[in-house]
Amino acid sequence: MSVYTVHEPPLRATEAIADPESFVFVRDGFSVCAFLFSTLWMLWHRLWLVLLVYVVVVVVVVAGVETALRYLGASEVFLVVVGLMIGLLVGLEAGALRRFQLARLGWKNVGVVSGRNLEEAERRFFDAWLSADRRNGGLPAAASPTDRAFQPARGGPQPDGIVGLFPEPGAKR
Repeated sequence: MSVYTVHEPPLRATEAIADPESFVFVRDGFSVCAFLFSTLWMLWHRLWLVLLVYVVVVVVVVAGVETALRYLGASEVFLVVVGLMIGLLVGLEAGALRRFQLARLGWKNVGVVSGRNLEEAERRFFDAWLSADRRNGGLPAAASPTDRAFQPARGGPQPDGIVGLFPEPGAKR
């Protein structure tokens, strides 16, 4: 099963609640497209700042590695390996790069959902979102029901410095 983070766009002045069609689901995990076609993947997702940093890093690394190759007398296969490693890093961090861009643009992370594919994840998220809507008396939910999982416990730290799963000293499961 894949895990997706759900992002809600910033509200316009005329909107009370975001249009569900505009929500973005970002899959967590390795992205083969981002690994194989890093630059095109960044352009497709409009990651302009990420693309700029990527180009600067690639130029600096390639120039540094080429200089080192000349002095060390190593083969140019090393340069290909370095390029693959940079692509691997982009593939591994593709979801984080997209979430960074969305947060920078004011999008709000409203939940996490899992599913076998994107369609199932969307269905599960919106089913939970609509059922929370009904529990609120038909009023639009301020956030997804999955936000409750991220809220810290009220009451702060435990007295007497208790750390762990047991709420009281000497308590047993």
